[in-house]
Order: sequence, then structure tokens, then C-alpha cells
Amino acid sequence: MGKRARERALSENEAKAVARLLRISPQKLNLVAGLIRGKKVASALADLEFSRKRIAVEVRKCLESAIANAENNHDLDVDDLVVAEAYVGKALVMKRFHARGRGKASQIIKPFSNLTIVVREIEASA
Repeated sequence: MGKRARERALSENEAKAVARLLRISPQKLNLVAGLIRGKKVASALADLEFSRKRIAVEVRKCLESAIANAENNHDLDVDDLVVAEAYVGKALVMKRFHARGRGKASQIIKPFSNLTIVVREIEASA
């Protein structure tokens, strides 16, 4: 019940959610993250619902978590939320080997990614 360890990094009209260790390369995940950047939350959810990319399901979960954080933890209005930031970072890389001809081996890289989504409440234009 003491004071917080550190102050809040985001402003008062923002909320975020982080999805860690997603089993996809950062380059592929960034294509889906770019699909929702700067859009209103309802439009972004609709785009992810009908996207044919496999990882769109996980991105949608992360976006819904950010919306829930904004609504429940920071008392923001869901109808005025916009995806302010959606950025991707590298996580660990699993390295495996594949047997090749003449007693050789080749490396298989299995990358993981982290996704951070920040939603911001904007004032409804009257």
C-alpha cells in the first residue's frame, strides 16, 4: 500500500497491452501491426477479424486487452479510442538443425516476437 515504484510512463488518456513470445517473425508480425496503426478501435477489430493472416487472432486478443485496460483501469471511453501505436520487437530465437546430404547440417531459425499496442482516447469532434 505504499507509493508506486515508478510513475506511469503513458499519459492519462492512454492504455497499453503487451503480447509476449508470439511464435512468428517480427517482420511478418509488423505487416499485421501496420494494418491497424492509426485506426479507430472498431475499424481495427473488424480488419483483424477478416484478415487471412494466422497471427491476426493473437493481435486481436492483444488489442482487446488494451481496450479492456483502457476501460477498466483508466476509465476511458471505448468509442473514442484510436490505436496510437502498434510496434513489434524481437524476442528469443530458437535454433534447430536440419540434416542435409553428405553428413552436413543446416540451421533452422525459429524467431519469436513481442507486440505492444497503445490505445489513446481522442475527443469526439463535435
